[in-house]
Amino acid sequence: MRAGVSARRRSGGRALRTALAAAVLAGALSIAGCGGGSESDAESAPPNAAKEVRTTRVEVVKGLGKDGRFDPSALYRRLSPGVVTVLSIFDGDRQSLLQREDEDGEGGQGSGFVLDGQGYVATNAHVVTTGSPPNTKRAKEVYVELSDGSRVGARIVGEDPGADVALLKLDPAGLRLTPLKLGQSKDLVVGAPVAAIGSPFGERQSLSVGVISALDRTIQSLTAFQIGNAIQTDAAINPGNSGGPLLNGEGEVLGINSQIKSAGGGGEGVGFAVPVDTVRRSLRALRAEGRVDYGYLGVTSQPLYPQLAERLGLSVRGGALIVRVEDGSPADRAGLGTGGEKVDFQGQQDVPADGDVIVAVGGRKLTREADLADLISARDAGEEVELELLRDGKRRTEKITLGQRPERPPEPRR
Repeated sequence: MRAGVSARRRSGGRALRTALAAAVLAGALSIAGCGGGSESDAESAPPNAAKEVRTTRVEVVKGLGKDGRFDPSALYRRLSPGVVTVLSIFDGDRQSLLQREDEDGEGGQGSGFVLDGQGYVATNAHVVTTGSPPNTKRAKEVYVELSDGSRVGARIVGEDPGADVALLKLDPAGLRLTPLKLGQSKDLVVGAPVAAIGSPFGERQSLSVGVISALDRTIQSLTAFQIGNAIQTDAAINPGNSGGPLLNGEGEVLGINSQIKSAGGGGEGVGFAVPVDTVRRSLRALRAEGRVDYGYLGVTSQPLYPQLAERLGLSVRGGALIVRVEDGSPADRAGLGTGGEKVDFQGQQDVPADGDVIVAVGGRKLTREADLADLISARDAGEEVELELLRDGKRRTEKITLGQRPERPPEPRR
């Protein structure tokens, strides 16, 4: 079993498909029976009947954790209304699921959270899509269930497989919405208490608590590229938690719960969340453009550490040692290279001994926490970036226009 397991739940048999379909049908019936009523209701109403106006009630939560205490009960009481369950139907529509149970209709279930009073909802991309680029398919139907039992249809505004983030939009009319506030990645501290709210195994509105176990983790996205700066937590995360928020004591969203590392498929105290700065960037682009374009340099590198730097006779102690350049990439066109000499060191074979070392991007020095992949993926395609290099023992700068990150990495130069 692979180490990284997305914390979602897919229907695996007749009983679960039927249950999901029944839940969706129940949602459709409840939608028709609440608020302003369906179109058929309006047509059959007396001509002089007053038209009901459905209003959205938005509750903004403030003041949590201001005294420095971590109060899970208060977090749950005031913020759980902002956490939703997301139901997705992929192959087979609702009628086929209800009437032909022996066929292969498939549904998915995850979590999400409300962003604002306009009805925007954040979740994981893998909750509402299936497959990998370029063969990703969106769910045919998506429903969002709120904590008060309301269940409404939602449309997918866009998905970002590179960060495993999706943006949904529902009609807020007649609903009570509790938006959650996005925090900042700079405020993350190992050991700080956190809470996860979601729908593990379909158990709605479940709370688990723990701490931030580690930062700067790397997890797999839905593409061949990875997500950097991920948050590791021991708060219980299980299938169905995907898309739900990881919250700090002030009630701010620190990340979107996304994956677990497990030998048996269940939560074993090693869960991962997409960091909030990455989430914020994705949501902003999805709302504006419906997609996210990542910058692409076109190199594979390895971190340079003091002992390796000494072995290679370098004057710097850290940076990104280029070990491969992709054909036709921006790095290739700019002349970045790996040199011609190779050495073996500390169990690593064919380490470039005279290639380029990138030490800074846009004036920001590379570190373990801010490595090359993190700094490049935070930039947009078409953006010009200045790289500080060490080549043949001398420092130099190169201005390179980043390309569009491909859905799959190209074949390396031989």
